[in-house]
Amino acid sequence: MKKNLTALFLLAAFVFQSAALAQAPAIGISDADKKAVAGVTAKQLSDYLHFVASDEMEGRDTPSRGLDLTAKFIAMNLSSWGFKPAGDNGTFFQKIALGRESLDTESTKLEIGGKSYKLGDDFFRLSGSGTVSGPLVFGRDGWMVKSKGIDAFAGVDVKGKVVVISSSSFSQRTITGLPQGVTQAELRDGKGTEWADAVTNATQNGAAGIIVIAPPQLQSNWAQFRGLGGRGGMYPDKLREEAPPALPVMLVSQAVGDAIFSGESGNKVSTTAFAINKSASLAAVTKKETVWTQNVVAIWEGSDPELKNEMVAIGAHYDHVGVNPNAPGDDKIFNGADDDGSGTVGVLAIAEALARSGTRPKRSVLFVWHCGEEKGLWGAQYFNKFPTVDIKQVVAQLNIDMIGRSRKAGDTNERNKDLTGPNGVYVIGSEMMSTTLGAITKGSNDSYLKLDYDYRYDDPKDTNRFFFRSDHFHYAVNGIPIVFWFTGVHEDYHRAGDHAEKIDYEKMEKIARTIMMTLLKVADLKERPKVDKQLPPELTTRN
Repeated sequence: MKKNLTALFLLAAFVFQSAALAQAPAIGISDADKKAVAGVTAKQLSDYLHFVASDEMEGRDTPSRGLDLTAKFIAMNLSSWGFKPAGDNGTFFQKIALGRESLDTESTKLEIGGKSYKLGDDFFRLSGSGTVSGPLVFGRDGWMVKSKGIDAFAGVDVKGKVVVISSSSFSQRTITGLPQGVTQAELRDGKGTEWADAVTNATQNGAAGIIVIAPPQLQSNWAQFRGLGGRGGMYPDKLREEAPPALPVMLVSQAVGDAIFSGESGNKVSTTAFAINKSASLAAVTKKETVWTQNVVAIWEGSDPELKNEMVAIGAHYDHVGVNPNAPGDDKIFNGADDDGSGTVGVLAIAEALARSGTRPKRSVLFVWHCGEEKGLWGAQYFNKFPTVDIKQVVAQLNIDMIGRSRKAGDTNERNKDLTGPNGVYVIGSEMMSTTLGAITKGSNDSYLKLDYDYRYDDPKDTNRFFFRSDHFHYAVNGIPIVFWFTGVHEDYHRAGDHAEKIDYEKMEKIARTIMMTLLKVADLKERPKVDKQLPPELTTRN
């Protein structure tokens, strides 16, 4: 009896496995395909990356001289390889105007209860401009979340007032951290109606200005922010409607916060909002100038008379975070070899391999190197809103961001715990919108180099929020199915130690070749990958 049950189980397992294999697409890998992708080599990737991530590129901040030089390096190679420019006015560059504000430090002032405070010592301007004054009110952490019954301003009228905000945590995007019991997934839709952060909430309720009391983690680093006193903001002009609001927002030290509540009935940890028996005047005066940056855009034209009008997009962000004069140690240049020099040169190597092999898939291939990813996915957002090609003809987007590092055997560094091994790579989003794209992505790898594909971050509830953190996001919300390759964060992520000599070039070669193989297979499909799934609602809004 036991033996018969085992035999039946094995037979059932065989039948199930055979059915599963029958459902998988047959991915034919020809000798010509293998020869074409063999044009991507570890040496080539190393040569390009040692240039792109060199000190001379000064960390490729957006905007910067180093970023412009990198763009020219990419464009020079594309031109010599015979690519079609797909930027503005017959060039490889899609120019982006950035409105940069500089703060008039002499005219930026803060007065509370008749006492004047000093910029840099006592306060910093976080955002907004203008001169406003009014009575003070305490607005707790500022949040409104309707589904949770949270209304930080309950009990006070903030219209025409200066709202004092206090929280134990700080966020660059939302000023104060999420209220207790609220997750990012719950804030996917309805900003301004279903929920509002402190600045949005204060603005919509007619506040005149905002004063934020520095939480402990900012107060402990107050001296490091002294250089921020003369800085202003920067944002792409044509995306200005999505820029932070103009309401003047000042960050004050805890000492100033104590002075605000001196003699009052409540304090900064009060659980209810209340009127403060003091008034404040805020003046933030800025001057605006226009500076320029660019995406780099090119097309490798397809061979089919009809299908060449469709495009498979492949891209990476070629910017990083620049130079930090306050970084500890002697190295102040954040070279960004892995983030995302690895993706930048991976896409460049694929372009060269296409050109040198003369391979022309049926569909055209759209290459886009995005700027401003580190500033908030600017380049990808701009390209999808103001494309230089017919964006509706883009059938898929393949995104490469950080494919250069491996976790070595015996590495016990906690910062490297999520790095993939020498044959591993995380694959994100391949099946979220298109069953066909997911099958081609998996099948191309299974039929070729057999990398260890790890899909753990496909979970819409991923607390790392990797789906939101790279350029593919704006293609996905634009209805274009995507795949994102990524080998994991590490000890040098956004640090000065992200150098070219730390890259695993053999692994990077395998990943780039596999991505190129996937690109060829998608480009040669008889029909564009069907979008047969809706993007999970948790992934539609980048808060």
